[in-house]
Amino acid sequence: MNSRDIDVHANSRFATVDGMRIHYRRSGKGPTVVLLHGSASSLYGVEALAQRLWASFDVIRLDLPGFGVTGPRPDRDYRVTTYAGTLARFLATVGVERCAVVGNSLGGNIAWNLALDHPEHLHLTGLVLINATGYPDKELPAAMALARNPVVGQLLRRFMPRRAVERSLRQAVGPKSDIVDAAMVERAHRLWNRPGNRAAFVDFLCTDQPDRSAEIPDIDVPTLVLRSAGMDGQHFTRDIAGSVEKVHPDGGHLLPEEDPAWVADAITEYLRSLQPGNAR
Repeated sequence: MNSRDIDVHANSRFATVDGMRIHYRRSGKGPTVVLLHGSASSLYGVEALAQRLWASFDVIRLDLPGFGVTGPRPDRDYRVTTYAGTLARFLATVGVERCAVVGNSLGGNIAWNLALDHPEHLHLTGLVLINATGYPDKELPAAMALARNPVVGQLLRRFMPRRAVERSLRQAVGPKSDIVDAAMVERAHRLWNRPGNRAAFVDFLCTDQPDRSAEIPDIDVPTLVLRSAGMDGQHFTRDIAGSVEKVHPDGGHLLPEEDPAWVADAITEYLRSLQPGNAR
């Protein structure tokens, strides 16, 4: 790794898992909370949320394979179940045996798959699903659907225009959000164009994902569902017994960035309610 890499900071850490150097950060003290970003994002997508949690929690956030500084998987296997397995091995590598997992969008999908498949070494204390994916009626954003076109996909493997990144970000946030600024666009564009990331994203989009939504009622981990009012494909509170839902009236898909204070307060309140002696 280039020591001058702008996206590697003094608090960056790396763990070797599945042939990759997974980039992550860890801050704070208390019960461990793992934050998972969505597709076409990075740990920056949950950093504002992390900053509001680490006074009370040991907060781990990572660049998922195919994104950010971590970069592409050597085996090009971007099934969500594979992500969940890699996450389990990552947590074992960094010494986590007990944690809550918070996931936005793709990160939420990985989180609930982990809850279904979590290994013996890992005890999940709670799940927080933020505009999570995984139901077949969840509509794919137009830009992602377009990228599945073979011609467009080949172009994206070679070039990602800055204005396309900006347009995608603006489409992902709620109508009242003003978070998409020049710095956000520049960072996202830079990370998109790290070696292998464009091709990895196309590989991810073209991966056939098994439909496991019929298994969601088998999840037995305490679950908080956070969703934006206009978000489709959100049936987790219907299917996960005892789950709790909170709805943001104005948010878009990037809720942890659009209103990190609202998300942090909801997470903190919920996880504290699960602690011994506190009624849910």
